[in-house]
Amino acid sequence: MKVVLVNKFLYSKGGDAITTLNTGKLLCAKGHEVIFWGMKHPFNPKYPFEDYFVSNVDFNKPTSLSQQFKTSFNILYSLEAKRKIEEFIKAERPDIVHLNNFAHQISPSILDIFRKYKISTVMTIHDYKLVCSSWYMLAKGKPCEKCEGGKYYWCFLNKCTKNSYLKSLINVVEMYLHHKILHIYDKIDVFISPSIFLKEKLKEMGFKKEIIYLPNFINTKEYEPEYNSNDKTICYFGRLSKEKGVFTLLDAMKGSNAKLKIIGEGPLKKRLRLKVKSEKLDNIDFLGYKTGDELKNEIKNSVAVVLPSECYENNPRAVLEAFASGKPVIGARIGGIPELVKDNETGLTFQPRNPENLREKILMLIDNPNKVAQMGKNARKFVEENFNPEKYYKKLIKIYQSADR
Repeated sequence: MKVVLVNKFLYSKGGDAITTLNTGKLLCAKGHEVIFWGMKHPFNPKYPFEDYFVSNVDFNKPTSLSQQFKTSFNILYSLEAKRKIEEFIKAERPDIVHLNNFAHQISPSILDIFRKYKISTVMTIHDYKLVCSSWYMLAKGKPCEKCEGGKYYWCFLNKCTKNSYLKSLINVVEMYLHHKILHIYDKIDVFISPSIFLKEKLKEMGFKKEIIYLPNFINTKEYEPEYNSNDKTICYFGRLSKEKGVFTLLDAMKGSNAKLKIIGEGPLKKRLRLKVKSEKLDNIDFLGYKTGDELKNEIKNSVAVVLPSECYENNPRAVLEAFASGKPVIGARIGGIPELVKDNETGLTFQPRNPENLREKILMLIDNPNKVAQMGKNARKFVEENFNPEKYYKKLIKIYQSADR
């Protein structure tokens, strides 16, 4: 089977990109022909068909007024993406296209081409963009469901997109155009959700299409578990952004005998560092961005991994990586996290945005090494049995077959 995997980022940037790349690796190992398609980027590895990729788009880079207008139009409907994907489809004629994240940098204009050439499509949903103008279902730092039933204008009224009326307006226009006028997502044959929470929440918000539950997988053979730790260190790794709850985590570390390693980059890094310095939180270290064996070693040398998210997480890869490493997770009781973090079995959960409750759970693990080791063993067994590549592959192929036109 010739499979095209689509994601706007095609290097290890975030869970959606990593999942896309790992899915391609798994399909190749099973004998399928896999082609990646997405956006050009200086961090991309060399891809065989990168000449067909869309141009690189960086929304954080200052541009001229005319360039901003062009970028805004492409968010709504990218003619470049449509043209390039058509050239690619005509040249390669794949059996199926597996979509991941393509909003904004690529846009759903590509869906018209798959329908035109009668190519079956499936989409793995990684966030709430199908029902929320600003992706995260967050407003003013708290979960928000005001867009329920297609009331996308709330994004503009609350300035949900980067606290900007203009950027929020573009996202509102995008949602009404795609969902109310073009109905463009109706051109996708099958939708996949990696978490039960995401699947149910999309239905609650008014998404009508059928969604199949298929959680992400992790190859535990790539992780050497370590169930013990001689220090009192916990580890956070991920994006340093508002929805991840890292400020709550810093407050939880105050007055604690535990140590915290923060691994990752993001827009809040300077503010987080400033808080640590001004409040003299000497038990917190920023290690920057790490990946591969470096990241695995930091996880293995920790007592536990902490996930203090304040948004509706989907199926966080950080949890799967921690479990594969034999480490329990202290996770916020929100979104899809409780589907993975079972209290007193694979970790502990706490009330989101509650530093006192989080501190209590951190100290509970720090002071109970035997409990940590047992939870770590439970966690490793949990991912081995439920999130292994073989189980994922068998169900994915059935989904591909069900989408066949």
